[in-house]
Amino acid sequence: MKTQVCIIGGGPSGLMLSQLLHLKGVETILLEKRSREYVLGRIRAGVLEHGFADLMREAQCGQRMDQEGEVHDGFYIASNGERMDRVDLKKHSGGSSVVVYGQTEVTRDLYEARDRMNGAVIHNAEDVKLHDLTSAAPYVTFRKGDEIIRIDCDYVIGADGFHGVSRKSIPKDVLREYERVYPFGWLGVLSRTKPVCEELIYARHQRGFALCSLRSQVLSRYYIQAPLTDSVDDWSDDAFWAELKRRLPPDVAGRLETGPSIEKSIAPLRSFVAEPMRYGNLFLAGDAAHIVPPTGARGLNTAASDIYYLYHALTDHYLKGDDAGLENYSEKALARVWKAQRFSWFLTTLLHTFPDSTPYDQKLQQTEFEYLFSSDQALGSLAENYVGLPF
Repeated sequence: MKTQVCIIGGGPSGLMLSQLLHLKGVETILLEKRSREYVLGRIRAGVLEHGFADLMREAQCGQRMDQEGEVHDGFYIASNGERMDRVDLKKHSGGSSVVVYGQTEVTRDLYEARDRMNGAVIHNAEDVKLHDLTSAAPYVTFRKGDEIIRIDCDYVIGADGFHGVSRKSIPKDVLREYERVYPFGWLGVLSRTKPVCEELIYARHQRGFALCSLRSQVLSRYYIQAPLTDSVDDWSDDAFWAELKRRLPPDVAGRLETGPSIEKSIAPLRSFVAEPMRYGNLFLAGDAAHIVPPTGARGLNTAASDIYYLYHALTDHYLKGDDAGLENYSEKALARVWKAQRFSWFLTTLLHTFPDSTPYDQKLQQTEFEYLFSSDQALGSLAENYVGLPF
């Protein structure tokens, strides 16, 4: 097999890049280790920056998002059940908003677009290996059943997540990794219940962080901060709802609609960056290169900025003979990645209860919170980052 660009990873990043390049006449083959059903079964956050939403439209995949997505002009931050302040995104960002639309739905829309265009998407591709990445003729091999298949290509895009093969194909003496693991996780519940609020509520509480989110007007997603030692089995539905109510203002807790959980999981919080994001003719994108805590909803959105840069770099290469975007990809992508890391770190430290925090730390956290809502400039910085920095 032969193609111009071989993409490893069938999540939203890989699918979006394949779709965008296809529309410009650039050939791609996408390899995914899992089945399509498995990929679509993964539950992920769905707060989309305005730039991500624009990319979906450019990829001719935005129709359902525009019809069913919830446009949010702001969100709330509650503190210790005593006050709840609204961050007006439109006011403080210069008119921008976000779209609440589940990542599963994003992935579904991208899959359907690839189907319409007969895109080359190969599922259950096992034992993927990357070869000759620093040569002018890289290639990828994978196993399909008992057969080993080879794909010759110009470029390989590693969008196969943190545990994928792509980053591991870069020599250890080339790769630099930066990581921070937080001492808690998020226990999340998906329920077929009416959302408690039309916008997201981030709750800062001495018992721990909580988040009231939504997927639609009949599907809600809630989270509470939990120790890393906890497991899903430690939390019945009743125990979860009771603890969530304790961390919310009384009026919000009083109108919270509860019900059986459709899905329940605990996700650890970590920050991770790998540098560089290019090795020869391999380019990393998304979780293969960086992870952020979910607090600021930057994970999927930062992956989208990687895809934006790669999309333009590759189309410039093939359509204009201009390689500047490819040469500068790692530097440009990492500059935005680190800004997303800073923002996620800021919100995580502002809103969570840290088990080893001292009275001094707690006073600083409270002062930071009070300053945020006393300064239009501070709110402007928060809103600018939340709706998405320019690509």
